[in-house]
Amino acid sequence: MDLYDVMRTTPAVREFTGDPLPDETLHRILDHARFAPSGGNRQGTRVIVVRDQATRQRLAELNLPAARRYVAQIKAGQSPFNPLEPPIPTPEEIAATDVGERFTSPVLTAGAVLVVCVDLSVVAAMDQDLDRIGLISGASVYPLVWNVLLAARNEGFGGTITTMAVAEEPAVKELLGIPEQYAVAAVLPLGKPAQEVTKLRRNAVEEFVTRERFDGPTF
Repeated sequence: MDLYDVMRTTPAVREFTGDPLPDETLHRILDHARFAPSGGNRQGTRVIVVRDQATRQRLAELNLPAARRYVAQIKAGQSPFNPLEPPIPTPEEIAATDVGERFTSPVLTAGAVLVVCVDLSVVAAMDQDLDRIGLISGASVYPLVWNVLLAARNEGFGGTITTMAVAEEPAVKELLGIPEQYAVAAVLPLGKPAQEVTKLRRNAVEEFVTRERFDGPTF
């Protein structure tokens, strides 16, 4: 596929046909994705390919606490997990929230699940001393994650970045034997999309790009 076509037609895929994702295809996806940039080209990422169904079931279970809060906050009119305000729903309300299967089924039905980690000892966290949630370390891992999804699209497969399980990172680390110095960045279910999406809805350039200043004229 043409690069721009891939960029414009790579959706968040959460429903899969059940067709297998062969190791050969997955290796090719990762072989191309590995050329993503990272801080100092230190390449501190590790990818765990999870196919075992029992392990995937446990990952799905670890999605649930965050999924309940996510849904409860949306119902309360909040942007879920935003770092600027505490949740409006009480812990009891969150625990009682029904989330159905939509937050767990992708991990269970995908052809394979990738758990992507980053070594915190080699990232350049330029914002570590700022009084806000850290973001910059992601520059050393998320380009690889997105390259995986672009390459998967090019191969006729799809997936999405899921992060619900990251809220339970200690349990994920124990489950997968991840060393302490690594952070879990994303869980990627990958598989053959159940339906083909050819047109995505995104804001126009004029809606989010300005000249010179945040409040500058529209680009």
